[in-house]
Amino acid sequence: MIHLTHGMVLAAGLGLRMRPLTETTAKPLLTLDGRSLLDRALDRLEAAEVPEAVVNAHWHAEKVAAAVAHRAAPRITLQREEELLETGGGVTRALPLLGPGPFVVLNGDSVVLDGPTPALARMAASFDPALMDGLLLVVRTAQVDGEVGRGDFHLDPLGRVRRPKELELAPYIFSGVQILAPGLFEGAPAGPFSLNRLYDRAIAKGRLYALVHDGIWFHLSTPADLDRAEASMHAGLVKALF
Repeated sequence: MIHLTHGMVLAAGLGLRMRPLTETTAKPLLTLDGRSLLDRALDRLEAAEVPEAVVNAHWHAEKVAAAVAHRAAPRITLQREEELLETGGGVTRALPLLGPGPFVVLNGDSVVLDGPTPALARMAASFDPALMDGLLLVVRTAQVDGEVGRGDFHLDPLGRVRRPKELELAPYIFSGVQILAPGLFEGAPAGPFSLNRLYDRAIAKGRLYALVHDGIWFHLSTPADLDRAEASMHAGLVKALF
């Protein structure tokens, strides 16, 4: 069990697959059921009583800055990226702002709805710094409405993660919610790189774990995905599942 004090929302991506909706705005500023994806991510940190957050911004950074300026909680530091640093580079640059212990990282375009227990509370209760450099929230691919490709991960009975082998389908997909330890970033390169690079290193050490989400996750990659999610919210299907 850990106490989460810092979080980061990744809001710097170009959102190319979501065009034309993202030609004039950042993808995390798109709305679902009347609330922006970015505010939904920050709402999650606020509900978990995470007091400090970093939001990175690159594409339409001025609009992201304006969107977070009104929030009272969590306290937000905006990290503008003149060069797009990707997921790994963005978090690495923010490390001095993310505290000495494990912290939350949320994709700014990922929408997770809690099951019986809030997802971040479940993850904080499951995170063991002695065993883990990272804990990912994953979703069963069979429950995802949308294109998921070959999936992302397999889990062993203890929750340790491995990648699928060639031509193998994986039963779990990453939700965009994770708790990471600073140790994951030891020796991380400068400049742009993907967090997948650090995941693979942690997998090789047996220190990357995952927790299966017990609620709902919306896969929001294209305008059609957003339309499906909006329809589900309006139809009351989300409430019906609980």
